[in-house]
Amino acid sequence: MPAITVDDWTTLPRVLPLPTQTEDRAPITVTTAPQGYEGEGFPVRRAFAGVDAKDLDPFIHLDQMGEVEYAPGEPKGTPWHPHRGFETVTYMIDGVMDHQDSHGGGGSITDGDTQWMTAGSGLLHIEAPPEWLVGKGGLFHGLQLWVNLPRADKWKPPAYQDIRGADVGLASSPDGGALLRVIAGEVDGVRGPGSTHTPMAMVHATLAPGAELVVPWRTDFNALVYVMNGEGYVGRDRRPIRTGQLAVLGHGETITVGASAGQEARHPAMDVVLLGGLPIREPIAWAGPFVMNTRAEVVQAFEDFQKGRLGTIPSQPVPHADVQGELG
Repeated sequence: MPAITVDDWTTLPRVLPLPTQTEDRAPITVTTAPQGYEGEGFPVRRAFAGVDAKDLDPFIHLDQMGEVEYAPGEPKGTPWHPHRGFETVTYMIDGVMDHQDSHGGGGSITDGDTQWMTAGSGLLHIEAPPEWLVGKGGLFHGLQLWVNLPRADKWKPPAYQDIRGADVGLASSPDGGALLRVIAGEVDGVRGPGSTHTPMAMVHATLAPGAELVVPWRTDFNALVYVMNGEGYVGRDRRPIRTGQLAVLGHGETITVGASAGQEARHPAMDVVLLGGLPIREPIAWAGPFVMNTRAEVVQAFEDFQKGRLGTIPSQPVPHADVQGELG
């Protein structure tokens, strides 16, 4: 897993709850993500399947893409498609993904990079591996998170953030047994580079076997823990959790996650994503690629797409020679 790291975790700032932060968030539910296929046929785990929407707010959808080892000619992506009313956050861990949209955004992400696309009033976009990678094959692994926008922001112009892995906020647990990568939001003074419309935090944490991580968390945020790989526990009562499972946590001031002493050979450490945000608490009307407040707005979105009002497919592809030069 080549997401950004450092040789010595103990040299990083330490994340440490205050002595007054004594209420740990206990798991309310632990669910197992069903597996399916997305886009042109790449495998995904639907992390939020079966979870009450009110427990996810402000988040809408989370897919773990892969982990899959592609043979030459097998890598897949998505065709051109529309979005309106929310943000897509794609975090690439292994492999390379190219992005292009009808609003002028685009680029390549790999090894801990993130593309943060605010669909806002609407656009068309495509995500696909570059042609040189399709011919070569290789490991493909990442996450895509959908973040809702409040009513006041759903009609803002589209925007795109290109977040490099080297720019994320880095920290460690007090004993150096866990590494935190803060992509958005703030954890104990360590900030992530992602600019968000909805107050939120997104953290990728790696825990060495037997390590425990206790993270201070805003009490007005919800709290979700998703396990990308490995096994361990969540909460002070040590509720078991493993690859492909999501824990929805209750109220509290801290999040506790621990890794089992024994991990699988393919993944010697446990990797989790911590998510939390300020609930929007507005009506949601969601159909396909559109997340609005009313059914009428969703119908309008489909009509606007069919009439070409969400943009046109650009005639020139985004150049990606720089990434090929580094990885090809």
